[in-house]
Amino acid sequence: MKKDIYTNVIFPRRKAFLFLVFILQLAACPCLGQVLQKKILNVNDYSKWGQLNLNGLNENGSWVSYTLSYENGIDTLFLKNTKSMLSKSFAAGTNGRFVNSDWFIFQTTKEVHLVNLKTGLKEIIKNAIQYDYSPNTRKLLILLSQNENQRTLLIRKLNGTDKEQIASVDNFIMDPALQMVLYTSKADTKHEITLLDLSKKNKITILGNSSGSFDNLVWHPKGKSVAFMEMPLNPSESKMVFYYDLHGNKIYKLDIDVQNELGDSLSITDKSHKLKISDDMQKVFFSVKRKTKLEITKVSSEVQLWNGNAKWIYPMEEKRKQAERTYLALWEPFKNNTRLLSNDTLPQIMLTGDQRYAILSNKKQYEPQYDYESPRDFYIMDLSSGKSELLLKKHSGNMLRTTASPNGKYIAYFKQKNWWIYNISKKSHTNITKNLKSSFFHNEKQHPNNTDVDSSIFWTMNGKEILLCDEYDIWAINTNGTSAQRLTSGRETQIKFRLAGYSLVLPARSNYDGIIFDSVDLHKGLLLEAGSVRGYSGFYKWSPKFNKNLVYSTSTLLNQFTQSADGTTFVYLEQRYDVSPKLMIKNQSNDSSKLLVQSNPQQEEFYWGKAKLIHYKNTKGDSLSGILYYPAQYNSQKKYPMIVYIYEKLSNDFYKYIAPSQLEDRGFNITTFTTQGYFVLLPDISYQIGKPGLSAADCVVSATKEIIHKEMILPNRVGLIGHSFGGYETNFIITQTDLYAAAVSGSGASDLTNFYLTVGATGRSNMWRFENQQWRMGKSLFDDREGYNSNSPIEHAENITTPLLSWTGESDKQMNWNQSAALYLALHRLNKEHIMLVYPKEGHTILKPVNQKDLSMRIHDWFDYKLKDLPPSTWIKDGLQ
Repeated sequence: MKKDIYTNVIFPRRKAFLFLVFILQLAACPCLGQVLQKKILNVNDYSKWGQLNLNGLNENGSWVSYTLSYENGIDTLFLKNTKSMLSKSFAAGTNGRFVNSDWFIFQTTKEVHLVNLKTGLKEIIKNAIQYDYSPNTRKLLILLSQNENQRTLLIRKLNGTDKEQIASVDNFIMDPALQMVLYTSKADTKHEITLLDLSKKNKITILGNSSGSFDNLVWHPKGKSVAFMEMPLNPSESKMVFYYDLHGNKIYKLDIDVQNELGDSLSITDKSHKLKISDDMQKVFFSVKRKTKLEITKVSSEVQLWNGNAKWIYPMEEKRKQAERTYLALWEPFKNNTRLLSNDTLPQIMLTGDQRYAILSNKKQYEPQYDYESPRDFYIMDLSSGKSELLLKKHSGNMLRTTASPNGKYIAYFKQKNWWIYNISKKSHTNITKNLKSSFFHNEKQHPNNTDVDSSIFWTMNGKEILLCDEYDIWAINTNGTSAQRLTSGRETQIKFRLAGYSLVLPARSNYDGIIFDSVDLHKGLLLEAGSVRGYSGFYKWSPKFNKNLVYSTSTLLNQFTQSADGTTFVYLEQRYDVSPKLMIKNQSNDSSKLLVQSNPQQEEFYWGKAKLIHYKNTKGDSLSGILYYPAQYNSQKKYPMIVYIYEKLSNDFYKYIAPSQLEDRGFNITTFTTQGYFVLLPDISYQIGKPGLSAADCVVSATKEIIHKEMILPNRVGLIGHSFGGYETNFIITQTDLYAAAVSGSGASDLTNFYLTVGATGRSNMWRFENQQWRMGKSLFDDREGYNSNSPIEHAENITTPLLSWTGESDKQMNWNQSAALYLALHRLNKEHIMLVYPKEGHTILKPVNQKDLSMRIHDWFDYKLKDLPPSTWIKDGLQ
């Protein structure tokens, strides 16, 4: 018996000989077995990759719509039959919509396309700039434009019958029930605004023979009335607001120059909030602004006055000037009353869900403060009487921490690490979470003095319960605090449940200076998404009787879940780092899912890497995670260079697919490096308050050494790269260690003292970032000078031995390019290896494709030279030698 070196399995001698002969035959004749010879990915291949996005399903789930988007901008809209697998493609198609089970509509440039899903026939309507559909009347509305001055509203059935054309229409808006349309039109020099009932074909000219145009059209939530503005020909003349009651067939007019209840210093504006009609139809809300006055001064000067006692510094005051001079006013058309609601003392305003009360505050009240949103006092105003009283004292200004219920009965707010409910009619405050053995706040980002709340907040339809999320589960809590029900059981299995579809979109509507969250019907059930740090991903259907798993995966990421209107079919995307997103379909009657679309099938032609979740400990013994991406063509007998990419915590993206591209706004793409023979490591970083740089150095160096020890890494061929805060971390880490053979820093800070004393893009000073946010110092510069110095790269520049390539945008408003220049000058003076790239007219990230390609190329050149010993490109050779 002999151990065969090729198979590592014991074979009898004769069998081993025959086996080797067979292997040699395959090697001599690769055509046998039709073995696919894979290729190495290069830059010219990147443009083949497209991004898959799901658009929707028709009513019965028989058709699905999706798009593939490419770097060249030539996107394609697709339709696919989920049963026959018949597919249709439409180049440059956008705004796709199933209007029922049998029809699909989409747009291209100045065209609307109608597709009959039964017959396959397609109709193109040219010169179309807007469309909408009325399902009850089965009418399609399309605004046609021959030129800027000639528009026509076409109303017709989907099959082309029952056509009607209305000439000279400027714009239109349909009511919430999609049965009536309000449109504006112009004949000669006169403007009209008309109401059309599509079911009855009744037309009512609400207002006509106007020399001014009409704009800011809005419907009552239930379609019982409309409001709009008349825009005068002369901009110096006042705008007017009109209100039309459909039931009474009567129009009301507000001209504040005539009805001078608000004073002659205010005028109506359309530049701030849109018109809004109250649910009870008794009130119209509109915006007014201060009329500008010419101030005559003895000396003409453009000097800026930065007052020492200012609540806001001058740049922030300028940023907010327009908003602070705009106020919300109330008009009661039936009483012909007007009243100013917000003012200079209390300029910020929200309304309760029924618009019977206003919640007022002043964000400048306790300034200067050094948090993003300073605390303030909140007052509640009864709009029927105009009387106000204190609601909350020195409460957080974060809009997620104060919100009104849609039914108008309650105000929810987060205070003292608990959720409270204010009952408006009873004027009572109740802590509804204090007795629950669960926390509804977290500090995952490890910011100083910070308790974040989950952004997924809902109310039940009857308004008696609020839905809140703890770390894992969804709770329905009675507004009086007497009962609470945990709807899910995620804590037991460490699975995090949230309402599906709200991972990246806040489940709320604008409410002037606040937000108001949506309502959900528990009796109809909830669609939930679930995820786990252990790799679990899935979707559930919750009802009062069960929480049914619809689809799940323990090895891939599932997202963009969409269900058909009849509830029988659902589709979703599935991906992993080495599996390009694919569109999957599942019927409730089937246990298994079926592949509908595989994006980027050309990936199979190329060598590709894999991702591995790694675990390590820093010097303090904290257990941390990270992602390690392996090189394509990985050979366990060979050692490779590695690049460490850093920015706080990144392991949550473990299953994310990364298409190769040079068009990255940070210049770094993981796949373009793994396919060129690099390991790429993304370690999570844990922070100590007051030690942002030192914490990063500890964690990143610990992770790097761990991977060098465990994997096939060339220990003297490891690079480091980061952008923004990661750029700062890179700058600092190379002052603390010589572990890295090369580094790249993008838009990174180098001098914390200087950065602390600068003005940011919002007009605020950057002090809040250090004292309460990402920079995690927790104290002011003047309370901890030693801490700022010890975490500042510029203070340790003489220790740097790592060759550094830095880049910055000359127009960066978030991190001034001089932060990069300061480190460049220090390294230049110290005769250190360093090249800086400055991109004119670029900001914090690189947005122009030509510059994105340039940066990507230079980063590759830099690491190839330093980590692979390839000959330096001319720009490197000239810059370093």
